[in-house]
Amino acid sequence: MKNILLFTSIFLFSFLIKLEAQEVYENHRAEIYNYLSRMAQKGIIDFEDHIRPLTRTYLNTCLDSVNANRNKLSPIEKEELIFYRQEYNTINKNEKVQANQVQFLKKDRAGRWRSLFAENANASIYLEPVLSGALVEGTHTSYKQQSSGFRFFGTAGKHFSYQFFANDVNLEGKGYDTTRLNSSETGFVRKDTSKYRSLNYSEFRGSINYSFKNGSISFGQDHLLYGYGEIGRVVLSDKAPAFPFLRFEYSPFPWLRFNNTHAWLNSKIIDSSKTYGTGNEIFGGVRHLFIPKFMATHSILIKAAKGLDISAGESIIYSDHFDVGYLIPVMFFKLYDQMVNNSHIQAGSNAQLFFNISSRNQIKNTHLYSSVFIDEIRISTIFDKVKSRNQLGYTIGGAYTDFPIKYLTFNAEYTRINPFVYNNLIPAQTYTHQGYNLGDWMGSNSDRLLLSIKYTPIAKLKLLVRYQALRNGDKGSIVDQYLQEPQPPLLFGNLMSRNELFMQSSYELYNGLVFKAWYSKWNNNSSSWSLGVNYGF
Repeated sequence: MKNILLFTSIFLFSFLIKLEAQEVYENHRAEIYNYLSRMAQKGIIDFEDHIRPLTRTYLNTCLDSVNANRNKLSPIEKEELIFYRQEYNTINKNEKVQANQVQFLKKDRAGRWRSLFAENANASIYLEPVLSGALVEGTHTSYKQQSSGFRFFGTAGKHFSYQFFANDVNLEGKGYDTTRLNSSETGFVRKDTSKYRSLNYSEFRGSINYSFKNGSISFGQDHLLYGYGEIGRVVLSDKAPAFPFLRFEYSPFPWLRFNNTHAWLNSKIIDSSKTYGTGNEIFGGVRHLFIPKFMATHSILIKAAKGLDISAGESIIYSDHFDVGYLIPVMFFKLYDQMVNNSHIQAGSNAQLFFNISSRNQIKNTHLYSSVFIDEIRISTIFDKVKSRNQLGYTIGGAYTDFPIKYLTFNAEYTRINPFVYNNLIPAQTYTHQGYNLGDWMGSNSDRLLLSIKYTPIAKLKLLVRYQALRNGDKGSIVDQYLQEPQPPLLFGNLMSRNELFMQSSYELYNGLVFKAWYSKWNNNSSSWSLGVNYGF
């Protein structure tokens, strides 16, 4: 009852506040993020993307700001601006729609071709199929990847918006990654384990969103990313599958933004105390229940100067039962955990701190960034080689664009994750969802050096060359993590080193229709390549 009353109070309070805009979150992998990030790197706009996904309304506002500075754009950038405005200039347009409009295989008011859309003065809906196909070949590898589904989004009344994305993916052949535990690709929950030469899983994102002046409340399922990184983020990444969440955002001042999220995770650990017989022999005659697992996180962003964003936050992984205390946005999670669990380590939860800094165009055409994730640290012995417990990870990187030619961007990045980061003595409280890291996919006791070059020779054609050198040590044991002094050094144990050269080209012929090709070669002389096309992502 307390939970219901708290949520209802927040919800009703929001109704009393003036409408600002409807919120529909855009796929965090969409190319628009890279375009706007580069515009901010050049000082053309201000872009807050330390947390993704962002809303289509916000992305469209940023495009309007780019358009206001179009005299600073190159011909290719101007052409892409027109292209992206067709995609995102649908919700919250200045003109009002009075009559009902239902269109099939037509262009909408922004000139974007759509499979189906309907609009009137009070509501809108946009629906598209989701389709993809790819062929992957290489050393000991030969498989096809196909997927199909649909997505729709729109608005309902003045305050509400919604989105839905469902995609069924099938891989058939040999050599595909059956677990995705050791790559940057997003993990999955396999649906069929009976077929040897195929893999099937589904992707789903969806939410209902309510907006008020300077903020929003969303309830749904999606990815949640925090910080910066080319193929990984130490705080929150898209390595784990999407999870259900309640997300609250509020910006009381132009220079201050607050974010709070409560998420429901999957521990993948069966609760044997709640297992019971079903009274029959089908599939073993046992009902299994998993140990409940949750994550709460909140952060603030301060715009310290033009182009300089500094943010800090806290997260906690807790298990066994839902705790309403972690729904309170201004709660200090670590202190609350100590109070309700009597500072007992075996009764408590797994708390973390994190920080992020981003500097754009303070050095011309340059983006400098760093993220720090602190899983455990002893301040009193931080420099004591014997007593220290510096279980943290960090990323530091920088990008420079438009040199020596327009639309050419160089990026360099280093990520280090100390031993035992993301782990915990309570298995249901590790920093994971569905068995995949919520943070960087490399996991603990590892580091990565990454160099990349990005180039757009013509509008909508994206070229990428990337080199990464990875090193991974042993994961160690719980005894090592909590009792060994001094703590094992970075990359202790059996060292595994990998180097990859990766090249990719993609071309978005029409809004949502993307052709893609890539080639990858690892230091063990194994290589692979792919040709594919997708629509609706």
